[in-house]
Amino acid sequence: MKPPCQHAPLLCRLISPCPLIISRRTNLYGRKNSEAGPRMTEQAAGGSFFSRLKVSIHDSAGEIVFGMSDGVVSIFGLVLGVAAGARSGNVVFLAGATGAIAASVSMMAGLYLELESEGDEARVEAERREGEIRRDPAGAVDKLMGVLQGTGLSARSLDAIRDDMQADPLAIPRVEAAISCDDEPPARKVSPLVHATWMGMADFVAGITPVIPFAFLPFTEARVVCIAGTATLLILLGIGRAKIGNRPVARTVFETIAIATAAAIAGVFIGGLIR
Repeated sequence: MKPPCQHAPLLCRLISPCPLIISRRTNLYGRKNSEAGPRMTEQAAGGSFFSRLKVSIHDSAGEIVFGMSDGVVSIFGLVLGVAAGARSGNVVFLAGATGAIAASVSMMAGLYLELESEGDEARVEAERREGEIRRDPAGAVDKLMGVLQGTGLSARSLDAIRDDMQADPLAIPRVEAAISCDDEPPARKVSPLVHATWMGMADFVAGITPVIPFAFLPFTEARVVCIAGTATLLILLGIGRAKIGNRPVARTVFETIAIATAAAIAGVFIGGLIR
């Protein structure tokens, strides 16, 4: 079975700025690429539970960070609001724990439906494009060649690519995706259920953090520990966001704490009004 580069070496050179598009998904002709995958993919293929877990966390890092941000901000505001109007730690714990569970399930379900819809949209678009090519393969090839003519390739190179595309017109969408460096949507890299599970777990863990002190400490001390523990989590979360997004650490930490502080002030204000 010939690899695509033996069919059209110049086409492979054309898409070389985006090697991960080929190695992470499929080669130009839709066959799984098992030799040139990135390191994370190779670790997953090794079969080790911890390797698969590491890859899963890596692929879901955005959902984990977003889930933690949502959980800690919303439940922190809820807990301080209830604490401002309540006289018992049990009441705060009940409200906070219930809110953390409900919020995590809501975020998990929302992300799952969003990614599933995204996957459906991508599938429908792929089917539409395939239908266009089947109806007019010659026109699809001509359209692709019109794009490639502006790249400076020689006539000989363009003729070689045209021959490949005429032999397999259904490869055109994969070539177009590789040339444009369009990455796969998250729903097609990892199961939406995996992304949603990480989101829900992260949301719950972060959301329950401000709640736990009220289950074990007297009411007054619990409020202090709640604020201190949440502040520590927010700092760590801000650092994590900065590393993932390659952003300034101080600014990102400040933004994270500022958002949580605004939620806390709103919660205390409402709690004081209702008391």
